Amino acid sequence: MRVLFVGDVVGRPGRSALLKTLPILDAQWGSFDFVVVNCENAAAGKGMTDKVMEELFSMGVHGMTSGNHIWDKNIFYPSLASEPRVVRPANYAPGCPGSGQALLEHGGKRLRLLNLQGRVFMPPVDCPFRAADAALESLRDRGVPVLVDFHAEATSEKKALALYLDGRVSALVGTHTHVQTADEQVLPGGTAYISDVGMAGGHGGVIGVRAEGVMPRYLTGLPVKFEVCEVDPRVDAVVIDIDDETGRAVDIVRVSERTAG
Repeated sequence: MRVLFVGDVVGRPGRSALLKTLPILDAQWGSFDFVVVNCENAAAGKGMTDKVMEELFSMGVHGMTSGNHIWDKNIFYPSLASEPRVVRPANYAPGCPGSGQALLEHGGKRLRLLNLQGRVFMPPVDCPFRAADAALESLRDRGVPVLVDFHAEATSEKKALALYLDGRVSALVGTHTHVQTADEQVLPGGTAYISDVGMAGGHGGVIGVRAEGVMPRYLTGLPVKFEVCEVDPRVDAVVIDIDDETGRAVDIVRVSERTAG
């Protein structure tokens, strides 16, 4: 099984870059069994909408993970509750809309998504380690590969959870910082890992936002309106190969594909 996981898609520039990049990556890698993206910033840089969700699905995306910004547009809450292919972190409090996991099926293959959120330098949520234990214990389809999107700030917390789950999930990929790290590896138990996949969007600003809007905040401390960056559009992703028989990761490769304007 070959999975393409794309880092946080940031606004229209990220969606446009993804649309241009997916056919290129298909040609390079010989197509993917599943394409998964983190969508929490996909609508104007924060949150999601039905229109953006359908746009991403129309590109050939099979499933979407998210993070703390999935709550920024409450008009999406009903869809989050009704669309099983879009998940939010599982360690939010009971009663929050949506689910923290999904079972994707495509081309006769199946892939389980599990979304978790970190607690270091992040909004308060339940323990991601215990939430992972509970989610994995509840799964009935134990032969299905599991891909975890751990939406977290601290690399230490990400690596710790990856080692904690090594051998129990096929891959754990980090999101949230929008900066692609260079530590991709397959852990001893067969779990593919990277601290952060990066982002799809304009890399010419500050983590997907126009630099002109960010500077006043650092210089004065006053609140400012952020606008998505359109300079240097690029898609950061990872390609993960998983053994169909064992569910163990065979390889994980970083991808960073520039697109024209």
